Amino acid sequence: MFRIKEWLGTNKSIFRKLMFSYMITILLGLSAVGLAMSYFAKNYIYDGTKEELLRKAKKVNLAIQSYRVDDARATSMLAFLDQTFDTRIWVFDRNGKIISTSTKDEVFIGKSVAHSILVQVLAGKDVVQDLNFKGLNQPMMSVVVPWGEGNKVFGGIVLHAPIEGIDEAVSHIRETILWATLIAVLLTMAMVSYLSWSISRPLKRIDRVALEIEKGNYDQRVQVTSQDEIGDLARSINRMASRLQEVEAERADYDQTRKDFLANVSHELRTPLTAMQGFLEALQDGLVAEEEAKQKYYQVMYKETLHMSRLVNDLMDLVRLEKHEVGLVKRPIDMESILQRLAFTFSEEAAKRSLALSLDIDNPLPPVFGDPDRVDQIFINLINNALKFTEKGMVLLRARAKDGGVEIVVQDSGIGINPHDLHHIWDRFFKVDRVRSRREQGTGLGLAIVKQLVELHNGTIRVESEVDKGTTFIVWLPKDKTISRNAIEEEKKIKNKMLSKGNKDRKEAGKNKGSKHTGKE
Repeated sequence: MFRIKEWLGTNKSIFRKLMFSYMITILLGLSAVGLAMSYFAKNYIYDGTKEELLRKAKKVNLAIQSYRVDDARATSMLAFLDQTFDTRIWVFDRNGKIISTSTKDEVFIGKSVAHSILVQVLAGKDVVQDLNFKGLNQPMMSVVVPWGEGNKVFGGIVLHAPIEGIDEAVSHIRETILWATLIAVLLTMAMVSYLSWSISRPLKRIDRVALEIEKGNYDQRVQVTSQDEIGDLARSINRMASRLQEVEAERADYDQTRKDFLANVSHELRTPLTAMQGFLEALQDGLVAEEEAKQKYYQVMYKETLHMSRLVNDLMDLVRLEKHEVGLVKRPIDMESILQRLAFTFSEEAAKRSLALSLDIDNPLPPVFGDPDRVDQIFINLINNALKFTEKGMVLLRARAKDGGVEIVVQDSGIGINPHDLHHIWDRFFKVDRVRSRREQGTGLGLAIVKQLVELHNGTIRVESEVDKGTTFIVWLPKDKTISRNAIEEEKKIKNKMLSKGNKDRKEAGKNKGSKHTGKE
């Protein structure tokens, strides 16, 4: 009972609109149909009765036109026709005076019909109208036809028929229409109630869900399975809620990222700034007098400045990459030459750390389509990380053709990465070993930049690692399908010549430096 009252109360607007609109439509329609049916039925019955009376009146004329009216046989004939046709018959002369009737009651004999009727009858016309005479106990329908033979008119014949039966038939029709109207009203109320319920119930659900969404509960959904406009509205509300939920999750993630970013930047800048401030205060206060100590302080401050510069540059690169503002100048690249050059570049650093840096390439490698400078940046970061986080053992660079591209592996035997940290290594400022990272002066942005650059080249990167056993980064870059292998070979020869010349120049410089040092000693 409470739910019914609640439904009627909360949906009274729709219910009333539907109820009144349907009720008014049904009532007006049925009323119009009822009145029309009543009018046409009444006219039809009246017209049929009049035609029938005229036909009977003409038969009476044929029956009595050869008799004298005052003849007993004429009176008997009129009585017989009265019983046959169930009508009352009067006969009047040319003066309009009633001279005979079909009943024994002579109360109307000697009376006259209206002069207007007499004129029309004498002119040979039929007259149909309702006649009211004193002595008639009920309304009658009357027809008047000329009485005569050929062109001779002796007077007129009047036939009366009671219209009580006609009125009863019309009343019955009207009563039937009224009952049909009442039944239609009841059916309309039931139909309107069902329609209102079927429309308002899902609308109420949508309203409740919309209120929950307004409160921030974006996981709410409307459970509507209809395929009509209300179903479309419900599905639109659900899509909107899903989108708002996604936007809210993105906003929360963005806020958290922004907070982490600010905290990490503040932390990364505070450490070198604090160190530089301490050294500057010591120098300013004259606490450091020896020139050698001063040079050490200057060297430390210079390194901290370089660290902050790298941090700012890495941040700018990462922001540009994430905003897709970095334009790549792509062309065919010989990965073998790039890896050989990088192995040579980092060989001295590996030697300082007592590490073995080796290169393993499966020839021939297909050309890679990419930006040489950015590809260099990818593997410089990966090799640099491998050297920093490996205290003993080796760093291996391996390349081979695979799946329509080149797969490059950077493998080390370093400290490894904890499994629960693996999915965080691509985040900004994330550092697996905080103590080691501070000692090595890393920014924590290298792998984030690497991932963005690999994706810009339509490549993939993944990592495999075990704690205290090492880490392996696997990069796959798509090959170029437009350049010939001969062009790559020519480019490789030129680069090898340049690399050999660079090695020779470096050896000569080392000899000269050694001779100068010997001379000083």
